[in-house]
Amino acid sequence: MRSGAKVAIVGGVFIVFAGGATYGTYHVLSGGEGGSGTDATSLSAPEKTGPPTAEEIEATAKDFLAAWAGGESETAADLTNNAAEAQPVLASYQADAHIGEVKLTPGQAVGAKVPFTVTAVVSYEGQSKPLSYSSELTVVRGLTTGKALVDWQPTVVHPELRKGETLSTGAASAPPIKAVDRDGKELTKEKYPSLGPILDELRKRYGDKAGGKPGVELAIEGAGTDVPPRTLLTLAKGEPGTLQTTLDAGVQAAAEQAVKRYGDSSVVAIKPSTGEVRAVANNRKGNWNAAFLGKQAPGSTMKIVTAAMLMEKGLVAADRTAECPEYAMYQGRTFHNLKNFTLDGRPFKDSFAQSCNTAFIKLIDDTKDDAALAREARDVFGIGLDWQTGIASVDGSVPEESGGEAAAQYIGQGTIQMNALNMASITATAKSGTFEQPIIVPLDLDGRERATASRSLPASVAQQLRNMMRRTATIGTGAKAMAPVGGDKGAKTGSAEVDGNATSNSWFTGFADDLAAAAVVDSGGHGGDAAGPLVASVLGAR
Repeated sequence: MRSGAKVAIVGGVFIVFAGGATYGTYHVLSGGEGGSGTDATSLSAPEKTGPPTAEEIEATAKDFLAAWAGGESETAADLTNNAAEAQPVLASYQADAHIGEVKLTPGQAVGAKVPFTVTAVVSYEGQSKPLSYSSELTVVRGLTTGKALVDWQPTVVHPELRKGETLSTGAASAPPIKAVDRDGKELTKEKYPSLGPILDELRKRYGDKAGGKPGVELAIEGAGTDVPPRTLLTLAKGEPGTLQTTLDAGVQAAAEQAVKRYGDSSVVAIKPSTGEVRAVANNRKGNWNAAFLGKQAPGSTMKIVTAAMLMEKGLVAADRTAECPEYAMYQGRTFHNLKNFTLDGRPFKDSFAQSCNTAFIKLIDDTKDDAALAREARDVFGIGLDWQTGIASVDGSVPEESGGEAAAQYIGQGTIQMNALNMASITATAKSGTFEQPIIVPLDLDGRERATASRSLPASVAQQLRNMMRRTATIGTGAKAMAPVGGDKGAKTGSAEVDGNATSNSWFTGFADDLAAAAVVDSGGHGGDAAGPLVASVLGAR
């Protein structure tokens, strides 16, 4: 051993303190029995206040890592500020995940944070593989005890762990799949990162049906039955079965590139004539599939549905003059247009193309039916009909409202909740005239029943709606974003105000020939500025 090094053996755990270094390396020499290095004196120290000192941070990190490496989950958990949550996760590390030969190497503390690396071996029924990763812990002052404790977060044990999850090693819960697009091209999470959580869910749902055989894996087990396991390490490969999807590799690649432009963005593309999902991509924290599961006000993109309802009631027509004043008031709430523009004396198609709010709000009294918009959304556009896409999805919500809330819904605000999937489907319905419930895998794979709307758009209304969207895409608010897109194209922009945010969410939806797409960029501002180019690039890949 080099000069200046000190050695200590604490409860079977070998700890090295190199001369001049703050920390050493903690690992188990044999078995899994080991001590934590914690004694009664330290545990019964007088209560202290204020941030932990450097000495306390070092000692607490040392004791916690030693107990964890030694397999003493209760001791390690007691050194955190939430032992009840920490203990089962730490216990699962060796008992369920079968992780042994654990070696923890701390780095230099940065304030109260202590980074460390983990090297270990995962073993299960004759199969074994090395495991290595990095994590960190934070030492805080206990609120009731005054002791220096590890601030418990599941990410301490593994950076991908979330609350309620544990590690487990064994036969995979489902065989692996080889997901392919509509033309048989393989879809992998390495090439298409947005598909990672979707492929995990497809594997859980359809792995057995695809004909593969399970392997042996270390995985993160979800807190609920609907959360698919996430594989961290494969000890023995299974045999994948081939799973056909409706995705298009080219369109998916364009969608992946599109969402890279903005954080907190999502985009979905659908084939209007069939409802087949051609692409879904997200740029979100935690691999959240907000494109399918999000719930947000969609802003003026909702005017597609509102315009259809107003035309069906005979209150407007594309070429009929419509009022578009600076302001409109309804039951105590005042609504205005962007920069307070007016279009009085112009046809309704211009109010649609320029996204005039007041032209829509002023007609709510004439409908004599506050629930008209909710019915139109459900009966024609399929919103809220329990979609069976093949993976978890939220199929939109337009609650029946009255007064000012009903008026806000006319322009996509208030209590309306949508996501990119819903708005892409609404656009697809406008393009084809009939709602085709979106799907990402064939229905006959598991006998799912497709949701169906009670009626189609009347032919004259559908034609006017498409023409107004075409006008928006060529000379209206969507013209700049849609300029690169060829073919028969239409669009609608939207900006949704969100309480507490200085900048509105950017929404955009459009079609080009037999492809419809919608995107949302949180805090992206005007729909044509942020979300619009995302949609245009996806439509251009058709």
